[in-house]
Amino acid sequence: MKCKICNNKTCNIFSAKIFNGSNIKYYFCDYCGFLQTEEPYWLKEAYSNSISFADTGIMSRNIGNSKTTAVILYFLFSKYGKFLDYGGGYGIFTRLMRDIGFDFYWYDSHSTNLLARGFEIKNKNCKYELVTVFEVFEHFSEPIKEIKSMLQFSDNILFSTELLPSAIPKPEEWWYYALESGQHISFYSYRTLKYVAQKYDMNLCSNGRDVHMFTKNRKINNKLFNFLLKFQRFGLFFYVQRKKKSLIVDDMNLLISKTKN
Repeated sequence: MKCKICNNKTCNIFSAKIFNGSNIKYYFCDYCGFLQTEEPYWLKEAYSNSISFADTGIMSRNIGNSKTTAVILYFLFSKYGKFLDYGGGYGIFTRLMRDIGFDFYWYDSHSTNLLARGFEIKNKNCKYELVTVFEVFEHFSEPIKEIKSMLQFSDNILFSTELLPSAIPKPEEWWYYALESGQHISFYSYRTLKYVAQKYDMNLCSNGRDVHMFTKNRKINNKLFNFLLKFQRFGLFFYVQRKKKSLIVDDMNLLISKTKN
């Protein structure tokens, strides 16, 4: 099987049983460090609900990601720009970011926008200051195609996905395989991200664990990136929150005016 990142030959390193009892194969690419499942024929069944029943961390994760993103955007990008949440799920993150005061929009071809209605992407040709992609990369069956799609929206991508440990874990040793849902089918190492960055002439920032950023035509110091990630927990977010004006009331008035018109 060819690697879906670099197109080199992969090796079947183990098999595992997923939610529906199917025993599926996992293939590792020694060249770029990418791990993928066999062609995921089970996805229609796996996405009978777009959000896994076992995703109990969905709210705390979105709240945490909104704080991290607010700090990154405020100090490293145009705080008055337009931003897009790619693979936005139910719209939780988009609504949280607008609540803080950032002009965020929602896009997801596989889910229903419940909480950020009225702020869906209107024009696929529109360019954004930055695209956020939280806990989505591991769901991609065609990761390179998706990355190309993101780059049509923005030259800057802030995303999260758990990186593969240096020693590839067995199926029972790593929760991130998410066998109970069958939705996680692509797994990246730091080497994989470096390969993608070089392929598209992008700068890579990463904390080496779960938060990463690609930037094009913008060199951002990785130490600064990690400093902001670390210290958003110690007051930086609250500083940003005080400086920004929430869009809650403005958005409410806008949506009401649309119904009147």
